[in-house]
Amino acid sequence: MITAERKPMEEIIGSVSPYRRILLVGCNECVTVCAAGGRKEVGLLASALKMHFAKEGNPVEIEEVTLERQCDPEYVEELLPRMDQADAVLSMACGCGAQEVARRYKEKPVFPAVNTRFMGASERQGVWAERCAGCGNCVLGITAGVCPIARCSKQLLNGPCGGSTSGKCEVDPDIDCAWQLIWDRLKALGMQERYEDNIPAKDWRTGRGGGPRRIVREDLAS
Repeated sequence: MITAERKPMEEIIGSVSPYRRILLVGCNECVTVCAAGGRKEVGLLASALKMHFAKEGNPVEIEEVTLERQCDPEYVEELLPRMDQADAVLSMACGCGAQEVARRYKEKPVFPAVNTRFMGASERQGVWAERCAGCGNCVLGITAGVCPIARCSKQLLNGPCGGSTSGKCEVDPDIDCAWQLIWDRLKALGMQERYEDNIPAKDWRTGRGGGPRRIVREDLAS
């Protein structure tokens, strides 16, 4: 899932302070799971903003709404009846969702209330870790289900660097060496011989090197 964290209150306040009628929009998908922008977080942020501006003698009107998703036009369209009453939109979705709202409602300023971090997985309650870099050329089938692009600090494709110690990365002792994880997994599967397979230099054209990416399914596109 896409993970995010709420921006500092000072930054949020600074972005919306010129406006008196704010439409605060949450998202029921990824940012709900990582407790950054779901219905609960919308309510908490709305209360905090109202209290701040009330103390300053500049009360604001904040309408709260949480969409199923902000990255899909069909759900973003649900905001249309509310737009006439809003001076600005404060989005608690990931960057994809905030951009879709801005694309649809060009006449309204749209501000992000969260910082989008990475595609990750839940390690335990309240902890999410990066697992995928969206490079467009997946090697998980070769590396036993452990991504060296997202999980190796140096994005090495053929074994560890010389700095890993006791299975930990030299960049940070709290980070597991991705290639140690790959070896352990291969060994558990009885596939140790694959460790010596050479992975060719990565074709980064499937990544960000060619600019913004797009997927087109001809059987679905209209």
